[in-house]
Amino acid sequence: MPDISGDYELLEARLKTLLPEEYRDSYEDVQPVSMGSAGLKFGRDGHVAWDEIWESFCDLAMAGGPPHRGTLLEAATRAEIDLDDLNRGHYRQVVDELCRGVEMVTGLAAEPSSISGWIHVDCPSTSMAGWLVRAVNMENVSAHVDGMILHLPAGPRFRLEKEIKNVITSIAKTCHYWLGHTSVAQHRAVADLFKVMEAESPLIQAPFSARRIRTAAFEKLRDTIAEKIHSQTGLEATAREYHGWLGVSCLNVGAAIWMMRVMVASNVLCRREGNFIYLPVNPSTDRKGDRIAALFARAHRVARAQRMI
Repeated sequence: MPDISGDYELLEARLKTLLPEEYRDSYEDVQPVSMGSAGLKFGRDGHVAWDEIWESFCDLAMAGGPPHRGTLLEAATRAEIDLDDLNRGHYRQVVDELCRGVEMVTGLAAEPSSISGWIHVDCPSTSMAGWLVRAVNMENVSAHVDGMILHLPAGPRFRLEKEIKNVITSIAKTCHYWLGHTSVAQHRAVADLFKVMEAESPLIQAPFSARRIRTAAFEKLRDTIAEKIHSQTGLEATAREYHGWLGVSCLNVGAAIWMMRVMVASNVLCRREGNFIYLPVNPSTDRKGDRIAALFARAHRVARAQRMI
């Protein structure tokens, strides 16, 4: 018989290491209720004063708060960017504004990525970049990590008051919690935890590229993971489709929040839309989908044993 109580204690300890101190003993009481959206402010130069917009932020989605977006903000494809270049060249303006805004609200250097559809942010440590990629994805803004580099999405159709603001708000919010609500000691604890998790099961992210091609192999892997999850948990894997993500229906929002956080504590990027959680489908890092299915089944067993679902 699997050690359910041991799994629960392990996952609970990891979650408390990841959460800012203020949430450690109260995260189960956090409600997914939004404070509303802050309006744009403009400086004398006519540009958005990104660093003057927010006085406070909603609770982190990682802690059970409302994700910044209801659906995933995805990066543009190479084809979409090429089409824009033929028309009006708005993409380069979007990238410049994203980099300017990110630097204003975080103090971190931001530049266009070598991968089309993304900008990259230089973090001072792999632990900060690793924590941010988890937290930003849970806000329903695409993010990818590579060492100390955090990639954030860009696209020619991004609007100043919508998608550009979404990206800048998500990184402002998560950096605010990492830099202002976690101690140096916790930063070290997070770094140590990431090393342990990486040795146990390397981080699974959604595929990172400038292309979204529905190949037969990808579709087969997605269906295979869905079948494995259903056979082991009885949960249906069906929801709004995104390339690189598989949606799994949970019984309610509370169950989805708990499962999302536990999957992140299992070294899997995860996010939530309503009572659906989304898991990455990546043939490069989980070729047969065995790791995702096994980790999800463990989380589900623990949730049932603790009457979370």
